[in-house]
Amino acid sequence: MRFPRSKLTYGIVAGFSCICSLRAQEPAAHPRVDIGRMFFGLNATPNPEAVDRGQKMFVANCGFCHGSNANGGNSGPDLVRSVLVLHDEGSGTQIGPVILNGRPDKGMPKFAFTESQVKDIAQFLLERGQSAVNRMNYKILNVNTGDAGTGRATFQQRCASCHSSEGDLAHIAAKYEPVALQSRFLYPVTHTFPGMPSAPVDPRSQVTVTVTVPGGKTYSGALKTIDDFSVSLIDSDGEYHSWPLSEESQIRVEVHDPLKGHEELLKQYTDADMHNILAYLETLK
Repeated sequence: MRFPRSKLTYGIVAGFSCICSLRAQEPAAHPRVDIGRMFFGLNATPNPEAVDRGQKMFVANCGFCHGSNANGGNSGPDLVRSVLVLHDEGSGTQIGPVILNGRPDKGMPKFAFTESQVKDIAQFLLERGQSAVNRMNYKILNVNTGDAGTGRATFQQRCASCHSSEGDLAHIAAKYEPVALQSRFLYPVTHTFPGMPSAPVDPRSQVTVTVTVPGGKTYSGALKTIDDFSVSLIDSDGEYHSWPLSEESQIRVEVHDPLKGHEELLKQYTDADMHNILAYLETLK
């Protein structure tokens, strides 16, 4: 059925046309909005050139005590967490007096820096603080640092009964980046992280359950939910079943988790094991 156009309809069309016309006159390029900065309520981004100059000065003059990244060193405190640095906000007005006058009682000498040099160091410290807060800009470091030979031996000992480099894992390293590959063998079900595409659920990893009710009848299927109070499943016909769990219900439940081995191995792996196995998997191109 077609309805006649009302004045409201024409008004909506006309309004939409005006909006499109205005948008067409806007510049094509717009400044990129940093959602992470907005979310954490961070101030303006420090001047990159000032940060670079300030970092060089800081490392040369302050790095021995406070660490090259201002996270604390041999005797100086962590400046990234410093309340004084936080209140300075990259201006140099708060940390300037400390830099210029020093803190002799705490073993900090004074430095004869110019006002612009103090400001550069303040900008560097501001950048360090904002980087620590804004986790959305976190860059994952290289995780492929293990020994492939040792990893192969560990794989043969702990994984070869279920997996094969010529079978299900053939060319696995060509399908996933190192970080994704590591997370897949450590957490094969919940391996998706921000910036990492999810993968379809492998039927072989499906957790199934068998429920036996009073009288001996059994129901089997894909596990939907289970807790202290109930269990539910979807059978091979797509039917949903649910039962309450209590001593009175006399229901027996058997859960079959094909990934249970991964869960148990995760409790046994050392950091070296994780990196060595990844190094071996990375050879399976």
